Amino acid sequence: MKINEIQDLIKFVSKSGVSEVELEMKDFKITIKTSQNEKQRTEQTVFVQQAIPATATPSAITAQSTAAASQMVSTPTTAEAANNSKYITIKSPMIGTFYRKPAPDKAPFTEVGSDVKKGSVVCVIEAMKLFNEIESEFSGKIVKVLVDDNSPVEYDQPLFLVDPA
Repeated sequence: MKINEIQDLIKFVSKSGVSEVELEMKDFKITIKTSQNEKQRTEQTVFVQQAIPATATPSAITAQSTAAASQMVSTPTTAEAANNSKYITIKSPMIGTFYRKPAPDKAPFTEVGSDVKKGSVVCVIEAMKLFNEIESEFSGKIVKVLVDDNSPVEYDQPLFLVDPA
């Protein structure tokens, strides 16, 4: 089963109002549970159990569990959305892994409170073993980093909030 099929299944379950769905196929099992918290937000937990061949590498196992973990969804409150409306968002132009630093032993490209100029590199996204430098499309001050370092990101996912003033 492909990741976009899993995403479609998660969307279907969240819209249907069902509290739990299990899907078991020949080589894997998926369990999707939804629960309502006190703010009436739906949070989803996805468990993926897959029969992994004995020759699978640890990085392949990590990639599978990371893909499942990236499906956990949280929605900002309306107060947060109103506060963030004055900021410009730098979004991911691709699917991949988000890195704040050019190398593990180097300093991050940018921090909260630092100024960025149009065309300056703010992060790197690794896609298919290629490291793509992501440049700011405008000048301003970084207000918030929305993604953890070494996390998977989706196309058009917000990465940074920038105050253009």
